Amino acid sequence: MKELKFAGLVFSHVKAGSLFLGENKGGWIYAGQRPRHEVRCPNFFITEEPLNLSQLSSILDSELSLGDEMIWNKQRLTAIISLLNENIAELGDEFEGDWEVRCPTQSEWIHAKTTDKIKPKSGTKEILADAVSSNYRGAMMDGRPRAFDGHGPMQWHTATMEIHPSNNSIHALSSAPMDRDSHGLLLRLVITPIRKGPAVIVPKKADYGANIRSELLWTTMLGVFPSFAIPWLRGMGDYVYSGWFNLLFGGLCAGFVTGAFWRPRRPVIMFEDGEHQ
Repeated sequence: MKELKFAGLVFSHVKAGSLFLGENKGGWIYAGQRPRHEVRCPNFFITEEPLNLSQLSSILDSELSLGDEMIWNKQRLTAIISLLNENIAELGDEFEGDWEVRCPTQSEWIHAKTTDKIKPKSGTKEILADAVSSNYRGAMMDGRPRAFDGHGPMQWHTATMEIHPSNNSIHALSSAPMDRDSHGLLLRLVITPIRKGPAVIVPKKADYGANIRSELLWTTMLGVFPSFAIPWLRGMGDYVYSGWFNLLFGGLCAGFVTGAFWRPRRPVIMFEDGEHQ
């Protein structure tokens, strides 16, 4: 089955497959994008284009005035998805109860883009089903939506995929508030299997001991050691003894700065290494 037609929308079939999300670079500037991990997506269907105003009006209510631009909030998004899920039985008995209609997760969106099932437009911002998070610790590895973990105002935001203004091959994870009207967001939908049973997630805890040992080693090698070696090699041995504190402090600072941009790559977490929630 290459496509589905439902509620006046055309959904393209995306074959099951695995992909990798996140970075394994060790620099601190990449901390919010770690760890790199495998995600396995099942077969699902996705709208090739985001919904337009006439499609949204048809789904919600023919008398609803949407204006001339996309305005989104939690209430409107929930209303559309609930209405579609109430009528999912129209697709056939094989879809009722085991499938759902919702926004795509980040993994589903990227998998669909990688397989050329969607072609996002430059300068746009699409709504995702995932909650906002600071990194990939605790992320779902089977493509299901990620719930918000914690407290604070970001619980009212949703993750979005933001496309580069001039190059649609470049995209970044972003966010948008849903507790108030948000302008300019686009909605793309998926028909996807409901993941049942315990979720497989990226381990929530890193190997802090190994990270500390690595940081001590590379701060010493790239900062402290050169700080003492350079004046010694330049014939300033007396200063090595008299100014050791300044050299140590300077070396620690230099090592600290190098850690922002470079450290050894971190391990990639495979699906089999995930935790069962």
